[in-house]
Amino acid sequence: MKQNKRLYVNIVWLIVGSILIGLSFAGIVDEYWNGMGMAFAIVGAINLLRIHRLNKNEAYREKRELEMSDERNHFIRNKAWAWAGYYFILLAGIGTVVFKIIGQDILSQAAAYAVCLIMILYWICYHILKRKY
Repeated sequence: MKQNKRLYVNIVWLIVGSILIGLSFAGIVDEYWNGMGMAFAIVGAINLLRIHRLNKNEAYREKRELEMSDERNHFIRNKAWAWAGYYFILLAGIGTVVFKIIGQDILSQAAAYAVCLIMILYWICYHILKRKY
């Protein structure tokens, strides 16, 4: 069931991407949407190829399922997300100051809002997880 859902979602990504690319070439939308369509189409196509490989090759599927269920890999993934969050906050905080110094007030404000949003999300997630565990 989960595999079918992934298949359908990736088909949708591929279709949406193709539609955006077509609309961009027709001049209905600007090139920003062409890039977005390319990204959607590429992600959909790559994931469809992965699903095809998983369904076709039993040994590869078993290897991937073992990797995905391994505790060590779960720990590494969670640690990587934590590091990414820490570094994002540091870089956005530094960016806030640097953008303000060079006179880019809009970029400075956007970086500051990003830090605030991440901190609010962290606080909410912390309290949800605190109740759960």
